[in-house]
Amino acid sequence: MPVLHLSSSSVSATSSSLPSVPAEPEMGSFTSPYPEPRLLADIGATYARFCLEQVPGRFDHVAVLPCADYPGFIAVMQAYLDSLPGLRPKHAAVAIANPIEGDWVRMTNRDWAFSIENAQKQLGVATLLVVNNFTALAMSLPRVGPEGREQVGGGEAQANGVIGLLGPGTGLGVSGLVPTGDRWTTLATEGGHVSFSPVDERELKVLTYAWKSLPHVSAERLVSGPGLEIVYQALTEGRTDAPPHLPTADIVQRAIQKLCPWCVEAVECFCNMLGTVASNLALTLGATGGIYIGGGIVPRLSSLFLASGFRERFEAKGRFSGYVSRIPTYVLTAENPTFHGVSLLLAEHVPAHEGGNPLMERVRNARNSLSPAERRVADFVLENPRTVLNDAIAVIAQMAEVSQPTVIRFCRSLGFQGLADFKLKLASGLTGNIPVQRTQVRRQDATPDLCAKVLDNTISAIVQFRESLNVDAVDRAIEILREAKRVEFYAMGNSSVVALDAQHKLFRFRIPSVAHTDASMQTMAAELLGPQDVAVFISSSGQSPELVRAATLAHDRGAAVIAVTSSKSPLARKATVCISVDHGEDSSTFISMISRILHLLVVDMISVGVAVRRDPGANIPRLANEPGAPPAPGVMISHVA
Repeated sequence: MPVLHLSSSSVSATSSSLPSVPAEPEMGSFTSPYPEPRLLADIGATYARFCLEQVPGRFDHVAVLPCADYPGFIAVMQAYLDSLPGLRPKHAAVAIANPIEGDWVRMTNRDWAFSIENAQKQLGVATLLVVNNFTALAMSLPRVGPEGREQVGGGEAQANGVIGLLGPGTGLGVSGLVPTGDRWTTLATEGGHVSFSPVDERELKVLTYAWKSLPHVSAERLVSGPGLEIVYQALTEGRTDAPPHLPTADIVQRAIQKLCPWCVEAVECFCNMLGTVASNLALTLGATGGIYIGGGIVPRLSSLFLASGFRERFEAKGRFSGYVSRIPTYVLTAENPTFHGVSLLLAEHVPAHEGGNPLMERVRNARNSLSPAERRVADFVLENPRTVLNDAIAVIAQMAEVSQPTVIRFCRSLGFQGLADFKLKLASGLTGNIPVQRTQVRRQDATPDLCAKVLDNTISAIVQFRESLNVDAVDRAIEILREAKRVEFYAMGNSSVVALDAQHKLFRFRIPSVAHTDASMQTMAAELLGPQDVAVFISSSGQSPELVRAATLAHDRGAAVIAVTSSKSPLARKATVCISVDHGEDSSTFISMISRILHLLVVDMISVGVAVRRDPGANIPRLANEPGAPPAPGVMISHVA
């Protein structure tokens, strides 16, 4: 089973598959041990916490390793694995203090970066689930009872109310838990980066001090461990009776022991600001289920936090003071609560019982409600899940001893549009990734299967193209186009629409450009090019004699030649820079649909590259996918990642 990375980044993931857990997990039902031990980890910017889960909900071999002692993610993971007494986990789930937006992870508050897929291979685990740490911590909240939390102030949680979560530590984590039917769904947010808003003169003084070195002061800049140091420095600025530049741990310790009035005031200011951030979150989410405070700082403050102005500030919301006063606030005191969250997430994707796939459980649970013929299909699927992925409908029908329409009825009885839709979901569960394979469209395909195959083939081609893309060639092409006085695009047939699209985009940058799609015009146009011009050739095969001749003429006249084509083609050999697109399609029989989409993506890449690297003072309209560009009214822009 390849790496499984769950990204609930921006409630987009990336939002179609937000993580969720049963609303009321029955802890007493977790009695059967797992077939193999599972590795759970909570990796922050300062410490990495590990455990093994051999029985659901029971955490053994707990270890805490300082992140500063290790050069990277794989090193700290391997260090823990090497310390285990002869146990080797098969599945692993990691909560990490960073947004997860794909395979490549770069930590914000530590200089670590890694590929999830490569890490899974190097660590030798069958499954590696990587989630945002606050997504995991939010998932743990349904398991946290009164013994794992301490209430601050009044209020009473409403059953099935939205829950908010804050965690000041090295940064400021923000998340939420939303009831959806009989389950909870987490919100993976970057709410810690909202702009900080002062409430009184003291906080305005802190903000003014922070502005001296920070152009934008977010809540995380001040309501966090490093932020507490800034608060202390702001309050003691110009004072000769206060120790300068105390680290966070010393400020907290001196405040708890009341050894330094300035430390006490800094902590008090910190708690008040946290109260404001917490009440803002409560109002934003409508968090009638309560606000939980986690992280590494507040639990250490203990009674000092309980006696602070946190709750008073939380309720200071003017006309909505009555509303927030009914919302309870809690400090999480449970030991390693994030382990519960990653445990639940991993269990959702790799159940303990045989099958290891929620979809297989769906088939099992639905079996008795199916017709006798559909039941035979269910039995065949349960016994041969990986075979079904590649078998044609005729083979599945023959092996299950049913008709082909029965196979389709079986899929639709489970809520799928057809066999292709069922296979896509089955493959996603068995492998943890969308299957990347090409499937032949056939005349007898129903419309849902036809649509699914076209989409799957395109997704497969884009994923494969992303892996083979020569980024250096794209970078060189961008630099050439930035310096161009004139750009001409050359294409024929099905590629003509790509050349016209490219011409339109370059005009947006006030770069003179034209698209030539007629063979006789291409030869004459190429003869007029000069050293400051750029000729861009777009072709699926790169075999067209007319395009090769035009490219030769352009090169001989001193123009730079960019080719978007097959890497082994005659056209590629004539290019100053070739951006290779090696997707094979039988253009003699079929229209080259997928290669055209890949060519359009290349045009988008170089256009965005030219846009973001242009002179910032130029009065040029922004592209829709350029950073900082407003979307058109009523238009949602979506990127394939």
